[in-house]
Amino acid sequence: MSGHIPVMLNEVLANLAPRDGGVYLDGTFGGGGYAAAILEQADCTLWAIDRDPEAIERGAGLVARFPGRLHLLHGQFGDMVSLLEQVGVTQLDGVVLDLGVSSFQIDDPDRGFSFRHDGPLDMRMGKQGTSAADLVNTLPESALADVLYKYGEERASRRIAHAIVAARSEAPIETTGRLAEIIRSVLPPDRSGNHPATRSFQGLRIKVNDELQQIEDALAAAVGLLAPGGKLVVVAFHSLEDRIVKRFMTEAAGRTGSPSRHNPAGLLTRETPNFQLLTARALRPGDDEANQNPRSRSARLRALERLDKGRAR
Repeated sequence: MSGHIPVMLNEVLANLAPRDGGVYLDGTFGGGGYAAAILEQADCTLWAIDRDPEAIERGAGLVARFPGRLHLLHGQFGDMVSLLEQVGVTQLDGVVLDLGVSSFQIDDPDRGFSFRHDGPLDMRMGKQGTSAADLVNTLPESALADVLYKYGEERASRRIAHAIVAARSEAPIETTGRLAEIIRSVLPPDRSGNHPATRSFQGLRIKVNDELQQIEDALAAAVGLLAPGGKLVVVAFHSLEDRIVKRFMTEAAGRTGSPSRHNPAGLLTRETPNFQLLTARALRPGDDEANQNPRSRSARLRALERLDKGRAR
């Protein structure tokens, strides 16, 4: 799997703790880095999901390497319950989710995810549906600004949207290079050293792939599939993702805080949570990993375990 470096692999394995005979799910197969490591660590069965047909094709070699143990499913991880039900799997000993875009997608100019390589403005992980070009060329200016602000956390969203609408009136915006130049023309250089288009590209990508809703759906589905003692391990790469994961896991573990003593709800008996946090706070990559793999620098890992009392095996 050249070109693919699994992020925080040691921490993922330590928290997932795969065991012989277990059944696991890699909800974001990508380059297969986590999948290979899990299968090497334990004599277990692993199901892996990816919405990108190219990822499924790339995984054929890994399937051959682990015959009868690795099974690939094409689809969205938010649909994991129905995808697994179709193959007779209703319970898992662990789930790992590596959120965001894969290195293969970023590095392929034809996929249109990155401003670092000029290519068609696409960004569709599953190669179907509305593309980024569709959005920038058809959304009203206010709606486009909302996308950049909400999903890209871009403070200059209105200025950028205005520039995009002006530019598309002259000619459709069809390439990543042209969009990046339009954004660069209205934004000063970022003091952090990041390209001025970074946040806008993130916002468009998240919108195109409905990523945040997929995360919400996947988290809820994953905890429903976990057997007692089963673990959910999630690696997020930006604040919008991590905020969803943190809130979900905190609530699942009953760490939401007690109601005020003046609130009648405080008199009710609180249910004992079915889950416990394995990470008191998000884990970060070490300095060595961050230096060797710059894409890992923003990673945050959180993990959750279903308690034995959750339900009978």
